[in-house]
Amino acid sequence: MVGRGRPRDAGVEGRVLNAAMAEMRARGYDGMSVDRVAERAGVAKTTIYRRWPSKAELVIAMITGLRSGVPFDPGDDPRRDLTELVTGIAATLEAVPTTLIADLTAAAAREPRVGESVRALWAERHAAVTAVIAQAQTDGLLPGHADPRVVVDQLVGPLYYRLLVTGEPIDPAYVRALVHSTLGPEQS
Repeated sequence: MVGRGRPRDAGVEGRVLNAAMAEMRARGYDGMSVDRVAERAGVAKTTIYRRWPSKAELVIAMITGLRSGVPFDPGDDPRRDLTELVTGIAATLEAVPTTLIADLTAAAAREPRVGESVRALWAERHAAVTAVIAQAQTDGLLPGHADPRVVVDQLVGPLYYRLLVTGEPIDPAYVRALVHSTLGPEQS
């Protein structure tokens, strides 16, 4: 059987997501429109709606792209694994304008579909990180009574606090200090 219509343009998704990111930077979530995203990407609005049925779905795809930019492949050294994870998150946050992070956070809080999807996107990653923290407990880097979910919050929450509240830098020295304050000093 022969396929109908034109074949999909492989570059469309990237162009649309880049255009959506530019629109979010320029106008925020509330001001972003699929019409302007389509215009920026040089595609028809229907092309966008075939892939992403709503503006919220399009934003979720953008967030997925940000998350995939922070690889996490745990090894056998929990301190190194957690340092690399926090460093990757910090680098992503530093590379994206603060207003965009704030707007994505607000959209996740206001828009139930965006919030649910963001939580689902991070659930698998969160499970992997808590497994690394459990290994850190087994290795004696963390007390056994520490709740791994709370430790994840202690490692990642300060990044958003600095980015959105204090405006202080999230540099490698801060990341090392953050991991050190959570896991304690390295053993020689």
